[in-house]
Amino acid sequence: MRQLIIRAMATGTVATLALGACSSGSSDGSAKGRTPYIGVILPDTTSSARWETQDHPALEAAFKAKGVKYDIQNAQGDKAQFQAIADHMLKEGVNVLMIVDLDAASGIAVLTKAKQEGVATIDYDRLTLGGHADYYVSFDNVDVGELQGQGLVQCLQGQTKPIVAEVNGSPTDNNATLFAQGYDSVLGQLYNNGTFVKGPNQSTDNWDNATAGKNFTKMLAQTPNIGGVLVANDGMAQAVIAVLKQHHLNGKVPVTGQDATVPGLQSVLDGDQCMTVFKDSVKEAQAGADLAVNLAKGQTASAANAMVADTVTGKLVQSVELTPEAIVKSNVQDVIAAGAVTKAEVCTAQFAAACAANGIK
Repeated sequence: MRQLIIRAMATGTVATLALGACSSGSSDGSAKGRTPYIGVILPDTTSSARWETQDHPALEAAFKAKGVKYDIQNAQGDKAQFQAIADHMLKEGVNVLMIVDLDAASGIAVLTKAKQEGVATIDYDRLTLGGHADYYVSFDNVDVGELQGQGLVQCLQGQTKPIVAEVNGSPTDNNATLFAQGYDSVLGQLYNNGTFVKGPNQSTDNWDNATAGKNFTKMLAQTPNIGGVLVANDGMAQAVIAVLKQHHLNGKVPVTGQDATVPGLQSVLDGDQCMTVFKDSVKEAQAGADLAVNLAKGQTASAANAMVADTVTGKLVQSVELTPEAIVKSNVQDVIAAGAVTKAEVCTAQFAAACAANGIK
């Protein structure tokens, strides 16, 4: 079933919050009588470059602009480290904890302990199923998958019954499940009517790029006439493209991605990757920071635009959901204009001509 989303009748701006009597510019009325102090735990630096190159600086800038104390750390994919960071933050006195879980079990353990200590909790980007977070800030992740599926369909126009391989995200990440729901809703119709042929399909433990590359090598050996590859994010797409290059198939076999990372955008520009999905980390970070700061100041705060169902508990979680954007060659400029990456990072000497040809300023 598709993730249940109930949108508020009056959506307003993305970060609109219903506030109590305390002014958002005041440090009075802080939660439990403490000065606002917000802890953020990011997951890793290997599954996607975005966590440190986009989300970390965007969150830091948002907290600095609000003049609140904060601590942002990265668990580097280590569940024991994830727990240790949380324990340290709780000991240090954070009154709001915002996390991107590594899996449901590690997320639940941290969220449960925070709640036991009276600390408000926010799931950032990934909903921890069964975790009972107070709030959730993310993008509509089924929509992300739909954009990937629609993008691959566009890239495969003109091919007759192409075989489509799917390189999915981690089976322990709820987002990966939602992305797959989205792109399978698009591709499934084409499999059923014979327009596309469903090829090999495999999940990738921990979003590990090297594992994705090994899995795709096996897929290509077993099915050498793969026509297109639905890859769930840019990091794994780079691994798939590397395999295609070994067989001189890069640029000939369309590959999707997600996260609009610098390597992903460069691959889009040179034609090795047909599209990516941009989830504006500045907007996501701002929405998360706005919510966290209001909670840390002891204000009543509720996300304005959606209620998302935790499919394990059945609970509806108050949420801020943002809108993703499909990125192809012609609109790579959108990602640069948003400040997620710079022209200097994307338009290195190798890609300068492609940048100029696609109007990148």
